[in-house]
Amino acid sequence: MKFRTEIEPSPARATLGYENRLLTLGSCFAVTIAERLARAKFHITANPSGILFNPLSIAAAIDSYANATPVHREELRSDGEAWYHFAFHSDFSAPDADEALRRMNDARQRGAEALRRADRVILTFGTAWVFEHNGEVVANCHRRPASEFVRRRLRVGEIVGAYARLIEGPLAGKQLLLTVSPVRHLADGLAGNALSKAVLRLAAAELAERFTTVSYYPAFEILTDDLRDYRFYAEDLVHPAPQAVEYLWERVVADLLSDEARQQLPAIEAIVAAAAHRPRHPQGDAHRAFCRRQLERIAAFPGLDFHAEAEYFRRCIEINS
Repeated sequence: MKFRTEIEPSPARATLGYENRLLTLGSCFAVTIAERLARAKFHITANPSGILFNPLSIAAAIDSYANATPVHREELRSDGEAWYHFAFHSDFSAPDADEALRRMNDARQRGAEALRRADRVILTFGTAWVFEHNGEVVANCHRRPASEFVRRRLRVGEIVGAYARLIEGPLAGKQLLLTVSPVRHLADGLAGNALSKAVLRLAAAELAERFTTVSYYPAFEILTDDLRDYRFYAEDLVHPAPQAVEYLWERVVADLLSDEARQQLPAIEAIVAAAAHRPRHPQGDAHRAFCRRQLERIAAFPGLDFHAEAEYFRRCIEINS
């Protein structure tokens, strides 16, 4: 008997390998998967402007990177405690306006460089509900009163139009992987959340049908239809539980990584795990030999960033010599 309906994604139009340069943008789910890719030593830049929940704010971030648009002082606002910008997450706010401006412009520069170099762009749409301030969709409300905003739901055609323009412009020649976040937006109500996800899913489907450089990965369906149980959600009943994240990562490895990357991954993960290992006898000859072996293994991956791990192993050898 079968007790689950396992999702079988369509073959990826473009796989992810260690030779690729990845840029990920979107909701906190995008951050979770990006962290796993970064830990596995893929070349990846994640959310330079912070977490972005709705498709139009993600599109605006891509535009700002493509045009290398600097943030100007007059764009900042203050709530009396911090200076903020409606296009950036609150992580970039600061009590000092110059500091906030520096953080935001550094982020724009990182985003511009990442977009220029990326050949794979992974976007995670979180919600189709947006808040507008003076007619402009904001990425973050920064806890301003609800009366300052107009709340509305994006239309499928609105999302498709924004990304069609990007795919023919700044994203031209790049493989685009779209996902819909399985994180539930309960503030929209369960019915509102379902409607929102449906809009996002329809937009992603239309883009994948229209453009050969666009693929859809069913992360949303894997959690809601394959796992389909509250035990796979965290205590807040909103975010995926660690077990669900681990399962999704295993599926990403199987479904999206290139054959070569899948073959290399165990050795790479073993090096990362070795650097996190704390020996019982750090002064012993056995640990020094262990560290030397890890440096030899790192040397087999000259194109990957093992700087922190190599530094740790060298330091252990020097201290114990």
